[in-house]
Amino acid sequence: MIGLVQRVSEANVTVDGQVIGEIGKGMLVLLGVEKNDGDAEIEKLANKLCRFRMFNDENEKMNLNIEQVGGEILVVSQFTLVADTQKGNRPGFSRGASPEHGQAIYEKFVQVLKNKGATVATGRFGADMKVGLINDGPVTFPFNV
Repeated sequence: MIGLVQRVSEANVTVDGQVIGEIGKGMLVLLGVEKNDGDAEIEKLANKLCRFRMFNDENEKMNLNIEQVGGEILVVSQFTLVADTQKGNRPGFSRGASPEHGQAIYEKFVQVLKNKGATVATGRFGADMKVGLINDGPVTFPFNV
């Protein structure tokens, strides 16, 4: 499972011209699911994101987590994160989960975040989405679990 996480002052996702998910201050999580991902990967990434100190304290140091700043999380599926780009000029997706497995893992990941007390908005799995964001910093972290 790969998560590309951006600290944002706001973010949204649009499908067919309609905003279907939006947040204010928080984190945008672009989530790539690999074929062998399961409960262990879900739990590991969810725990990491809920505890990860990427928000500034009063001294402008990254010492606060999402809960401490009252932030929200927008989770958007992005299968291209699992692409193999090492050979040739076209990405390979052999590591990626099947659509059925990917959707199940994505939905469970969102539910685990909610169960941990996070306020979560989502995109729509498999849809052609337009993602808008204001990256605060810019701050972006890759997670590979």
